Amino acid sequence: MPQSADKILDHAQLFNEPEYQELFERKHALENRACPEEIAKQLAYTKSWEYREKNLAREALTINPAKACQPLGAMFASVGFARTLAFNHGSQGCTAYFRSHLARHFKEPCAAVSTSMTEDAAVFGGMQNLVDGLSNAYTVYKPDMIAISTTCIAEVIGDDLTSFIQKAHKEGSIPEEFPTPQAHTPSFVGSHINGYDAAIKSVLTYFWEKKLERVPNEKINLIPGFDGFAVGNNRELRRIFALFGIDVTIISDVSDQFDTPTDGKYRMFDGGTTIDQVKDALNAKATIAMQKYCSDKSLEYIAGKGQETAALHYPMGLGATDEFLMKLSEFTGKPIPESLEMERGRLVDALADSSGWLHGKSYSIFGDPDFCYGMVRFLLEMGAEPVHVLSTNGGKEWAEEMKVLLATSPYGARAQVWPGKDLWAMRSLLATEPSDFVIGSTYGKIFEKDLGIPLIRLTFPIFDRHHHHRFPTWGYQGSLSVMVTILDKILDELDRATIKTGISFDLVR
Repeated sequence: MPQSADKILDHAQLFNEPEYQELFERKHALENRACPEEIAKQLAYTKSWEYREKNLAREALTINPAKACQPLGAMFASVGFARTLAFNHGSQGCTAYFRSHLARHFKEPCAAVSTSMTEDAAVFGGMQNLVDGLSNAYTVYKPDMIAISTTCIAEVIGDDLTSFIQKAHKEGSIPEEFPTPQAHTPSFVGSHINGYDAAIKSVLTYFWEKKLERVPNEKINLIPGFDGFAVGNNRELRRIFALFGIDVTIISDVSDQFDTPTDGKYRMFDGGTTIDQVKDALNAKATIAMQKYCSDKSLEYIAGKGQETAALHYPMGLGATDEFLMKLSEFTGKPIPESLEMERGRLVDALADSSGWLHGKSYSIFGDPDFCYGMVRFLLEMGAEPVHVLSTNGGKEWAEEMKVLLATSPYGARAQVWPGKDLWAMRSLLATEPSDFVIGSTYGKIFEKDLGIPLIRLTFPIFDRHHHHRFPTWGYQGSLSVMVTILDKILDELDRATIKTGISFDLVR
């Protein structure tokens, strides 16, 4: 055998050994798999224009959607509040999926519990599961707040969260005044961005409707939205606000929760927006959402309380960051700090230094609607050419906004916008109209393997690379990081293309 106690091979090498290759061949024979020629023929057909048209016409089936479900977004939002336990009313399996999804991306544990609904609860209702679950969670984990959201099973049978929670308070499972905001987040509609929005609104509503009277002040609220780079981005946002001298409240700040130190102390809860900050957020002068499609219901509610609001599309790149900073200046009357103007100039200089390599490259982008918008806008500033822009959870409004954006630049002339489509549709698009690169999440690896189109990982989830989330992608500094990430991939591919012959395998690029 190829490995022994003295020579342990990683699985990536082990399964390439002859013994395992022979085992795989025997397995294929046992499965009565079609002959290699027939498989190759069908594979080639799935890359044809004929198959593409059938694939894009598909309505009854979704294959590998570039989105997750609502409760994941609700859990992400919930753990951004100080000492808050995310509580899913549903099965253990759902909660385990949400926790593992976040843990694989952030490389940090995600504390959350469920009501462990099984077949009997699906038949008779999950009231007792919730009452007992709240008691156990409050007693064992001692949180300051339990944020409750639902999964499919609870929504399908129509469990009444409000009455169940009232019963839990009445029976003493949790103290009468203990905070228990609730959000209905059915997995079978919407996506994680809707669940995030629902959870944020539920927390604000829970505290703001308790006879609080708004006393306006000069603070600014910020809703980051569902962001896989939140650790780096939230800290970068705080730095920018500090340079302005603006008092900011980040509504759901996960930056510490998903970046705890290894110092011998386990932190189930770390950082986050406190309850007092949530209450005081009612008095803020204005609230800015960094992602329009991730905060629309929350912003609508906040505007109804008399605050000014603004919805942005990812402050990535020059124009988007300019708009963010000018909006801060507009709301507060404070001038944009000179240090940020210097950062802008350095980003412009970096873009100019590398324009020869960035200009004219083509990209296909997939992900959440706001990410796609912000990413495409920055690519147009680089002189890059978007080819396909796909968002499974993007709708008609998003598609129209994308088309307007693309029409502002000659580099957007050949771009096509694909709302509601999945990654199997993206495969057909790339097989028939390829781009130089794909920008998206780890799931884009299938295009690199199957079609040979290199993947640039710039959005959630990133499972197969480490620590990207610790670095910002927003603001001028974050935009510089994004540009370098893209540029490195371009130059890596150039080296890979020239390494065989040695011609143009240069030391200076």
